Amino acid sequence: MTGEQREEQQPGGETATPSDGAAESPEAPDETVGGATVLGRITASSFVAPAAGLMGVFLIFPALWTLYLGLTDVRLTGVAAADPQFVGIENYLTALSDSLFYNALIVTLLFVLGSAVIGQTVLGFLLAWALRGWQSPVRRGLEVLVILAWIMPDSVVAFLWIAYLDGDSGTLNQLLPFVGETEWLLEHALPAIIVFNVWRGTAFAMLLFGAALNAVPPSHLETARLAGASAVQQLRDVVLPTIRGHILTALLLVSLWTFNLFTPYLLTQGGPNFETEVLPIYVFREAFSHGRLGYGAAISAIMILINLVIALFYIHVLRERTS
Repeated sequence: MTGEQREEQQPGGETATPSDGAAESPEAPDETVGGATVLGRITASSFVAPAAGLMGVFLIFPALWTLYLGLTDVRLTGVAAADPQFVGIENYLTALSDSLFYNALIVTLLFVLGSAVIGQTVLGFLLAWALRGWQSPVRRGLEVLVILAWIMPDSVVAFLWIAYLDGDSGTLNQLLPFVGETEWLLEHALPAIIVFNVWRGTAFAMLLFGAALNAVPPSHLETARLAGASAVQQLRDVVLPTIRGHILTALLLVSLWTFNLFTPYLLTQGGPNFETEVLPIYVFREAFSHGRLGYGAAISAIMILINLVIALFYIHVLRERTS
């Protein structure tokens, strides 16, 4: 029997030539790899599905619903509440022709620039820099006090600051008797809420920068110190380039957080004369005080767009740093 004529006996009396097995064997690993790939994709999808579902329910759907409401004339009460009509971009055109909208936008940008970008970021970094390497109970006490300001409820913090800035018997006027009975929340309303938000949110920036400073290799600072670099030069040439990514991340978070902050309403209700009416307060007044839900939704959609622009700007800067 030659090799070409050799046949293998199979159960049931059937025979198979060696060429049959040789044709099937190369395909088995491909099928195994393909099956493992599909199984891996199914497993990965099962892990991602809950998070995707939560994002869809609590983020994507509300955003799409807000966009839809912004295209209608739905109101809080009345006929338009039961049967809203599609008005297209009329709400957006109304907003772009409203001077109070531009006033709220400018106040919001000043509020973000003063309290988040300059106040919280700079003060948080300085606190983290000053407390680095300082091991004592005093440091722990300072950290607890700073973090306490961050975790307290908004209503409690607002009450404390109203009592602090009150013109008749406020603590600040008692500490500064030469200023007289100054009504800080009326005469200096915008600076007052900026300082309030700096005090409120500095702890978050301090924690971020504290973790970032711990990531700076001590050998780099020691090398710079041995080379004769001053503290300012070490900060400028070693620390800041190393933690630049952390700084941009902190700026992104505190900017978006402050842009959407409603807490100033608890102190000033947007007054006096709209001086502290940031965009969240403007939306609240139009949507709920005036009952214009559709118009308020249109302003909210504009706020979402501005948030996206801010986020994309920071992400673009971060990618430039990475590249």
